[in-house]
Amino acid sequence: MSEQNNKDRKPEAERTEEEKLDEGKLEDEIRIMAEDVQVPPPLEPEAVEDLLRDKAKKRRRKYLLRYVGAAAACLCIAVGAAQIYRNDNRTGDDAAENRTAAESGGITDITDTDEAMMEMSGAPGLTAAADYDEIYDSIQVQKEEWESSASYDTGGSEELAIADYDRLYSGAESGSASSYAGGASDGSRSYSDTNVREEGVAEGDIVKTDGENLYIVNGKAVEIVGINAEEMEELSQIRIESLDDVYITELYAEAGRLAVFYQRTEYDDGEDGYGYYRDFACVDVYDVSDPAKPEKLDTISQSGNYSTMRAKDGYIYMLSNFYADTAAPRTNMEGYVPAVQGKILEASAIYMPGRMAGSQYTVISSFALEDPSEKVDSKAVFGTGGICYVSADNIYVAESYYGEDNADVTQTCIRKVSYKDGVLEGVAQTTIDGTLNDSFSIDEYEGYLRLVTTVTPIQSGGGNGWFDDSALTGGVEDVETNSLYILDGKLETVGELHDIAPDESVYSARFMGDTGYFVTFKQVDPLFSVDLSDPANPQIIGELKIPGFSEYLHPYGDGKLLGIGMDVDDESVTTDGVKVSMFDISDPSDVKETDVHVLEDMYGTDVAYDYKAVFVDVEKNLFGFLAYGSSNQYTVLTYDDENGFSEVFSREMPGYGSVRGMYVDDTFYLVSGNTVESYSLSGFVKLDDIVL
Repeated sequence: MSEQNNKDRKPEAERTEEEKLDEGKLEDEIRIMAEDVQVPPPLEPEAVEDLLRDKAKKRRRKYLLRYVGAAAACLCIAVGAAQIYRNDNRTGDDAAENRTAAESGGITDITDTDEAMMEMSGAPGLTAAADYDEIYDSIQVQKEEWESSASYDTGGSEELAIADYDRLYSGAESGSASSYAGGASDGSRSYSDTNVREEGVAEGDIVKTDGENLYIVNGKAVEIVGINAEEMEELSQIRIESLDDVYITELYAEAGRLAVFYQRTEYDDGEDGYGYYRDFACVDVYDVSDPAKPEKLDTISQSGNYSTMRAKDGYIYMLSNFYADTAAPRTNMEGYVPAVQGKILEASAIYMPGRMAGSQYTVISSFALEDPSEKVDSKAVFGTGGICYVSADNIYVAESYYGEDNADVTQTCIRKVSYKDGVLEGVAQTTIDGTLNDSFSIDEYEGYLRLVTTVTPIQSGGGNGWFDDSALTGGVEDVETNSLYILDGKLETVGELHDIAPDESVYSARFMGDTGYFVTFKQVDPLFSVDLSDPANPQIIGELKIPGFSEYLHPYGDGKLLGIGMDVDDESVTTDGVKVSMFDISDPSDVKETDVHVLEDMYGTDVAYDYKAVFVDVEKNLFGFLAYGSSNQYTVLTYDDENGFSEVFSREMPGYGSVRGMYVDDTFYLVSGNTVESYSLSGFVKLDDIVL
C-alpha cells in the first residue's frame, strides 16, 4: 500500500466492522488475482534482454556522440574459467550411443572428460557435438563465467549496462543493404523488391509485392491488397490460428506462394507448479494463386526467437536464436537443446565453438517453397550468437568475444556453414581480432571473405574483461584501432591490415568487387578506400575526411557511392540533421564528395539499424527513407551530376512505426501500419489510399 493510501486510511479505532470486513475481502481478492497473474512474454527475462539489445544498438552511436572524447566502457561477461577444448576425434558410434540413450530418456555418462577434450590446434574444420553431454557441460562453463562476472558491480551505470548487453548479445542483423532488386510477375510488369544484403539472395520484409498484389503485415494479420486497378482493393486477410501468443515478423512472396514468418510463445505449466514460456520461430506457407482465397499448405517451426530468412533457388532458409536454459537439469534436454518440428536436433547436427562455453544457438532450417512438407535440413551453431551474414553460397555466424582466454583485445569467432538446394554443411571456423560493426563489415567475393573490424583493448592480466582505463581516458597507448582481414575458403588468413584510424571505430562499410570502402568516426568522417585486387596484399589507397559520418553506403551507378548518416559540427560535436552524401569513386584512390543534402531538424533514421527500410532504385534514380525529429518525414530524393540532390517527394508520417516505399510499374506505394497510399511516379501526384 502506498504512503498516500496509508495517510488517507482511517485509524483502526475509527473504522466500522463493515469497513474492516470490506477491506479484508478486497485484500483477499487482490491476493487471489495476484496469484493467478502470469508474467506476459514481453516481460520475461529473455524478452527484456532482447529489448535492451535493441535499445543498445540505437543508443550506441548517440552515446559516442555525447562522449566523443572517450571510448565507450563495457562490462565483459566472460571471466576467469579455464579454457577447455574439444576433442574432435570422438567416434561416431559413441555419439550415436549417447543420442540413442538421450532420446529414450536416459543419459550416457561421458568417460574421461579431460582426455576427451583438446585444443583445436588451429584446424579449420567446423565440427559437430559428440553428444548432448558435451553441450550441457559447455553451458555450465558459461553459467559459471556469468556468475563469476556478475559479482562485479557496475556502479549502477545505465550506459555500462546497455553497452554490456549490446556487446554480449550482438546477434540481431543490422547494417546497410546491397542492391534494390527488381522483378516482374509475368515478364510484363516491373516492380521493386526488398532492399537485400546480398544480390541474388532474396529476403523477407513486412511488405512484399509480386507485381499484382501487396502483402502487408498488419499487427497479427496479413493483408492482401490488389493493385491491378488505380483504386486499390482489399482482397483477403490471413490470421495465424493459435492459442499461443503470436506476432508476425516478415513475409516472403514468390511464384504463387506466400510464406508468413511469425514468433510463437507458448506457456508450459511445468512440474510442481513451476511454469515457463517457450519461444518458437514459425513459418506458414500459403498458396496465393487465388489471392482472394489463400490456402495454407504447411507449417515449419523451430526453437528460439525469429532472426531472419533467406530464399534462393526455390528454397527457404529460416534462422532463429535459441537461448539455452542454464538452470535446466541434464535430463531436460528440451530446455537446452533446440527442436525443429517438435523434435530435438541430434548432437551431430549441432556445430560447437572452439572453446567449451556457450548458451545460445543460431538454428537454421531449410525447406522447398513449392512443397514445404518436404523439409530438407536443419543445423544449429552453438556458442554465444552473433551477426549473421548470408552470401550466395554460405552462412556465416560471427560471435563477439570480450576477454576470452585472457585476450588483450576484443575478438570475433567466425563459423561458416555452406548451403545449396536446401542442404546445410559446416565448413570451417576461425577467430580474428576485433569486432564487426554490422553485417556489411563482412563480405564474400570470389571465394574470399573480407572483414573490417574495430579492435578494442582489454585490460591485460586479470582476465576480467574490463577495457583498459587508458582507452576510457583518451590515453595514447591503448586506444581503439581497426583491422582488415582477407580469409580463404577454409577461413585461413591470406592478407591483413592493422592499426587503421587509431582512436576511431567503424561506422559503415561497403565491399564492391576488388575495392572496399569503410567509414570511421570520432569528430570527422574518414572514408577509406582499400585495394583488394591482390588478396595477399590489401592496400589503403585513399582517405577522404569530411565532417559527420555515414551509417549506410550504397552503390549508386558507375563510379558513385551514396552515403546516409548524420551531419555533425566538428567543433561542438553536435548533430545538425540527417546528411545525404554522394561520393565520386571513379578513382578509388581519389574519392571526392560531390554533393551534400541535409534534412535539418532530424536526429536519426532507421537506415543504420534496418536496411530493409531503405527504398533504392538506381535505374529510376530514386531513393527514399524515413527520418525522425520533431515529426517523422518520409523523403524521396533523386540525384544528377549537374544539380546534385533534389527532393521529389516528402510526406509527414504519423506515429513511429516502420514505413516502406515501393513501386509497381508507374505507381509508387507508401505503406505505414494499416494505411497504404499510392502516387504517380511522375510528379508523385496522389492517386488513392486505403485503410485496412
